[in-house]
Amino acid sequence: MFGYIMTDKPELKVKEFYRYKGYYCGLCQALRKEYGFRGRMTLTYDMTFLVLFLTSLYEADTRELQLHCPVHPVKKIPMLQNELSAYGAKMNILLTYFKFEDDWKDDKSLQGAAGMRLFRKKAETICREYKRQAHAIQKHLKILSAYEEKQEKNLDLVAGAFGNLMAELFVYRQDMWEEELRKFGFYLGKFIYILDAYDDLEEDRKTGSYNPLKYLQNNCKTREAYEKTVHEVLFMMMAEATGAFEKLPCLMDAEILRNILYRGVWSKYNKIQKERQEKRENHGK
Repeated sequence: MFGYIMTDKPELKVKEFYRYKGYYCGLCQALRKEYGFRGRMTLTYDMTFLVLFLTSLYEADTRELQLHCPVHPVKKIPMLQNELSAYGAKMNILLTYFKFEDDWKDDKSLQGAAGMRLFRKKAETICREYKRQAHAIQKHLKILSAYEEKQEKNLDLVAGAFGNLMAELFVYRQDMWEEELRKFGFYLGKFIYILDAYDDLEEDRKTGSYNPLKYLQNNCKTREAYEKTVHEVLFMMMAEATGAFEKLPCLMDAEILRNILYRGVWSKYNKIQKERQEKRENHGK
């Protein structure tokens, strides 16, 4: 369900791209240092955004490192790290662990069982440090599983569960920014969930897997009506999220953040649109 909150690289200045890459590589290094290769494999653009966003808001003291990495073993790579890199890494591990746990409980998945064993000890340590966030992840993944089991048709309700999960992760500190951070995370989380459902719909129809957009599509008279409705819903989610963002004093790396929030988040949507259009054209030949 992750991998949607990315940059629109062509619209970034070169120095902005390398700064974003520095945070991405810094988070990767934090995961590798604390959790080994298994931790590094959980790296996502979404948690990179979390680190960048909270760094900007709290103006965290950030250090630049020059380190080797497995992907670039010869040349040292510039990396940006601060206290939020550690936080992002820990939230990454929690999300991964509880997703494996959820898979095991729901389907007795062997992959879920293996993943739980791989991350359990580290996750238990993080749970003791971040009890509020850990409780929220467990709670809302459980709610999502219940919705899936009963084939819940209310898209807003289902997406809201993931929105509530993300809201808790963005509240790094319970301070004066909590209300706007919670609102921002909530609507960004709903956007991620709905876009993921949109991305998966065709495959989910083939496999019979749950997807709340099935019911929306069935209720639309035409494909065009369905596409328009999904776009409008996604647009509304990002309008709410960016509205909350603009109320926060995020001055550091503001252009990178705006590139992501106003352009980058639509990259995957536009790619899906292009691929489906090409598929329809090829079938029409």
